[in-house]
Amino acid sequence: MNDRNLVRGLFLMAISLAFGLQALRYPIGQFSRAGAGLFPLMVSSLLFLIGLITVVRSRFDERVHLTFNLKNIALVLGSLCRYAVDSQHLNMIAGIVSMVFCSAFAGTSYSVVRNLKVSAGLIAVAFAFQKLLGLNLPLY
Repeated sequence: MNDRNLVRGLFLMAISLAFGLQALRYPIGQFSRAGAGLFPLMVSSLLFLIGLITVVRSRFDERVHLTFNLKNIALVLGSLCRYAVDSQHLNMIAGIVSMVFCSAFAGTSYSVVRNLKVSAGLIAVAFAFQKLLGLNLPLY
């Protein structure tokens, strides 16, 4: 089982099942009057479908060897921890920017312009969540 695409699909399916089964513990409601579990159940169902498609495609695509780069895993996990600390002690915008710039070191190429664009997109999504959905996010 050294096929990266197969493992990727199975991992997506496992994550979606973990969250989807937890969403069933909350009231689902109806589309006209959604309960607390409807949105996570819908998102996890879509993630499960993507994982299933990935698993099926892996049977027809050429196998790609699965490798682990511990440095990249540590960089991404560290940037997520930095995001949490910066969001708690400074604000969420600083956390987003620091997370993007730190996790970009795990990629194959580093681009300040690309990092600024990704940061701006994530900040725009956070503002949309705050203003349109009324979430209490500490953006500034």
